[in-house]
Amino acid sequence: MSIDYKKAGVDVAAGDALVDWLQTDKSRLPHADRVLSGIGGFASLFRIQFPEMKKPCLITCTDGVGTKVKIASRFKRFEGVGQDLVGMCVNDLICTGGRPLMFLDYYAVGKLDLDAAKAFLESVKKACQASDCALVGGETAEMPGVYQPGDFDCAGFAVGIVDEEATLGPQHVQAGDVLIGASSSGFHSNGYSLLRRVFENDMDDWADELLKPTALYVSLMKDLMAENLVVAAAHITGGGIDNIPRVLPKGLNAEIQPWPFPAPFKEVQKRTGLSDLEMMKTLNCGIGFVLVARSGRASEIHHLIRKHGFESFDLGLVKPGAEASADADVVLKSGERTR
Repeated sequence: MSIDYKKAGVDVAAGDALVDWLQTDKSRLPHADRVLSGIGGFASLFRIQFPEMKKPCLITCTDGVGTKVKIASRFKRFEGVGQDLVGMCVNDLICTGGRPLMFLDYYAVGKLDLDAAKAFLESVKKACQASDCALVGGETAEMPGVYQPGDFDCAGFAVGIVDEEATLGPQHVQAGDVLIGASSSGFHSNGYSLLRRVFENDMDDWADELLKPTALYVSLMKDLMAENLVVAAAHITGGGIDNIPRVLPKGLNAEIQPWPFPAPFKEVQKRTGLSDLEMMKTLNCGIGFVLVARSGRASEIHHLIRKHGFESFDLGLVKPGAEASADADVVLKSGERTR
């Protein structure tokens, strides 16, 4: 009996049809004038001349969506996962003070379902547009035997640009700076190995909440940077508030005051018995992005956060650590430390 690639489980024609569908999109994507070649080739070409920058630096980052894909597969709802993927990458990228330029995705399945793949990629395209980021390519991998029927995984790759002299980070942070939070849209894309267990017996009731896509903070950061309002920024992803020390220099700590957890996070806390500190070290608990700024700029930052549709929170202050050489840490008002 003869056997070919399709009989082995890989439908090349379906993959070609997906690429054709992407290429027929006539909507103007961000930075279209800079894209020399994009989807459909072996690689993409992108002009990177930025004469307004003295020392332009490329920014690169990559991320995935984690086990949230299991819930999307279970409910056959892929329309938000693409935004999750873009958000997890570009929200990291903008912590440098730079801006996204282009994005590539990797989408892997056991058997390609064109409708599911289109829903996923449509979500990726819309999130790229909202993030002023060109979708320049990607890879769709059909891998029977590696992924079970209905399962999929995805990864994202973002490239951005920043002027070296305008980068944000620990080098600018001082004692007395304020910490301001911008609200999350929900659980975003972290902690889902825990959340799947917490809600395993009533997942149908929580599917809408669990599948809310990750908030995009690119437009907010663009406005904040235009006014030179922040000195550092932290994307609150896996590890929760433990992401804040990543933008603090040695010898300085973040003293955080409690904030009210949104109802879904309170439900997780009720079911798990986790303390406030344990919750904040596991999930974003309603805060998706944290800004570090001089105290005199706080009111302007709160205004812009609300203007972009997020809630804003006064989270605390940057203070000297117990030892000048101590690694950065997070201290709650109660005196609890993250480590």
